[in-house]
Amino acid sequence: MDYTGKHAAVLGLGRSGAAAARLLLESGASVTVLDSGDPAPRREAAGQLSSRGARVVLGDDALRCVQDFDFAVLSPGIDPVVPLARRPVESGVPLLGEIELAFRSCRCPVVAITGTNGKTTTTGLTAELLNAAGITAEACGNIGLPFSEVAAHSGSLDAAVVEISSFQLETTDTFRPRVAVWTNFSANHLDRYPDVASYRAAKLRIFDRQTAEDFAVVNARLELPALRAQRVTFTAAPAVEADFTLGEGDMILHHGAPVIAMSETRLRGPHNAENLMAALAAGLCLGADLQKMLPAARAYAPPPHRCEFVGEVDGVTYINDSKSTNLDALAQALQGQSGGVVLIAGGKNKGFDFAPLTDLVGARAHDAVLIGELRGSIAREWSGSVPCHPVDSLGAALDQARSLARPGDTVLFSPGTSSFDMFRSYEERGDTFKQLVRQIQPTNHTS
Repeated sequence: MDYTGKHAAVLGLGRSGAAAARLLLESGASVTVLDSGDPAPRREAAGQLSSRGARVVLGDDALRCVQDFDFAVLSPGIDPVVPLARRPVESGVPLLGEIELAFRSCRCPVVAITGTNGKTTTTGLTAELLNAAGITAEACGNIGLPFSEVAAHSGSLDAAVVEISSFQLETTDTFRPRVAVWTNFSANHLDRYPDVASYRAAKLRIFDRQTAEDFAVVNARLELPALRAQRVTFTAAPAVEADFTLGEGDMILHHGAPVIAMSETRLRGPHNAENLMAALAAGLCLGADLQKMLPAARAYAPPPHRCEFVGEVDGVTYINDSKSTNLDALAQALQGQSGGVVLIAGGKNKGFDFAPLTDLVGARAHDAVLIGELRGSIAREWSGSVPCHPVDSLGAALDQARSLARPGDTVLFSPGTSSFDMFRSYEERGDTFKQLVRQIQPTNHTS
């Protein structure tokens, strides 16, 4: 898209904001980047953009910057209610999200993937399956690589596979994916949204601009309004009708015909069966040959921090599920374990309680070690079903879990909420857990 003569503000100098600024500069716009955070870690990126012709304003000066802009682009990590985002809106400047900006410049079909859980796995898996079938695709969006970065070279692609969060969907307008995938839904981000209905409404925006020429790949258990797109369904739940289902044993079926057994893949659990079904369905919607996608399905390795095997020490298995940032992800992780479990959970208060998991935790774990802001409240909610051990740090949690675990047990680190009370991200939280596990010295047994 040509932005020659337009003056754009980019709000936020994270990776997505920087990519948006570069895309706008390449499209002829005059660009001002505003970031009101600590200037120190942003100076390198600021210098790189300045050398390309952008004006960059950091720190408190960004909040005082008054200038006529034709539009502003909001980075996905910035809440629209903060002063940096409110100032342009209050001045009557149209506000676009980075996803919307990238879409307007994208020159290939888009597969957009949302859901409470499974987005990252499904996004990466879909891109791998498409490439295996000869459809050149690149995974981007909330998965790490900004959509704006991919949009800049999208003319060389057959598809952009975009992981998209509810936050990113809030600031879309013309966004119309050829294939929209909704993996699942459960309560989340109630520290951002006033209620579950508002969170769900943000997710539903993924279908708003679709037409009968497009496809909606949706979990059959979701109750959705009427959609204009052609609906393709999947589910791992028994006795639920869908286009893709999980049959006897672990066989994925398409319209009742065997496709691939989960045991042939490196993915485990019914939630990953649904992720694979969604990816296969998205591929079919773009014309991929089903058989050509299967070798990639067998080879695909799940991303780090989602039920990731870390190691085994003294007969105890350690699993890193730091990407578990909501109750549904925690429930899925617990349901996927066999044998005894010591659960490490807890973290930032996101506005929901852990009481709905009381029975499941009592049935699947013999002890729960609790961390973060929520450790006390979770202990009060679960203490009638499982012994609870609140501790002050992740290191203390691992020490406690190790003392409680027996040979054959699994220590499952699945927080069930976000990390920001103790860590900068779930990745840092998971990496810390893995580092701590790898420092464990086996017990010396003497006869």
